[in-house]
Amino acid sequence: INAEYMGTLSTWFFFSAFFQVMYSLPSEPQSKPHQEDAVDILQSNRGGFSFDLVKRNAILAATGLSMPIAKKTGTTIAGVIFKDGVVLGADTRATSGPIVADKNCEKIHFISKYIYCCGAGTSADTEAVTGLVSSQLELLRLNTGREPRLATALTRLKQHLFKYQGHVSAALVLGGVDALGSHLYTVYPHGSTDRLPFCTMGSGSLAAMSVFEAGYKDKMDEKEAIDLVDQAIQSGIFNDLGSGSNVDICVITKAGIKYHRNYRTPNERLYNRKKGYVFPRGTTDVVKETREIFKNQIAISEMDVSA
Repeated sequence: INAEYMGTLSTWFFFSAFFQVMYSLPSEPQSKPHQEDAVDILQSNRGGFSFDLVKRNAILAATGLSMPIAKKTGTTIAGVIFKDGVVLGADTRATSGPIVADKNCEKIHFISKYIYCCGAGTSADTEAVTGLVSSQLELLRLNTGREPRLATALTRLKQHLFKYQGHVSAALVLGGVDALGSHLYTVYPHGSTDRLPFCTMGSGSLAAMSVFEAGYKDKMDEKEAIDLVDQAIQSGIFNDLGSGSNVDICVITKAGIKYHRNYRTPNERLYNRKKGYVFPRGTTDVVKETREIFKNQIAISEMDVSA
């Protein structure tokens, strides 16, 4: 038996004796492990809805302070797939509560060369979201040297919206063509999506959907698809108070884009005042506080332009 084997054997005997002594020592009685219930799990994760501010909100409401509520928005947007591509449509009315803020706004947003997106909801949110994804896809195109696909735009949109749990008020109809063919998607504000041959979104979506369900057929040509989307948007315009004014149409094919701005104007203004509107001085009251600000708090100084 060589010295290396004897060293290994002695080491084994030492550790064997050590563990025997350790396990023979009296140990403290082990307490029964605590079983976590649902309340413990919620307290540790702090998930779900928090009721911490309910009492505070009740006190504020008792003092007469009204809680903020979501703005009611209105739009009719729609899209349909035909044999050569996709047709998107939208109305042009922008509202601010009960007021028509803009009679001829654009709701069909550019995403990339062959991808466009109709937006319903809060106009600032729809423009910000589509602009963000458009810039990301442009960087992707420059990086890869090829046109982005619809699935890429859809994934970026829905992941961004899901992250904010519906608080970004953007309901979208995404359409276009890529290497795999023609595609049409709906993206809801909380991030869920649908892939359909025809779809509508917005407050006038039910009226528009009734037109689609009555008139849609497979493999329509471009003229039939444009007419169907035009009728669907007009149905929303005349049956929904949040939708109005004109019809915008966008045709997307592999040959290119045809953007028909104000394709249909069913609500043209019948009377225009030739002289315009001239308001005499004093029509708008200026309060005393405003006069004091202009007199005392506005300083005019010359700018040094010698350098």
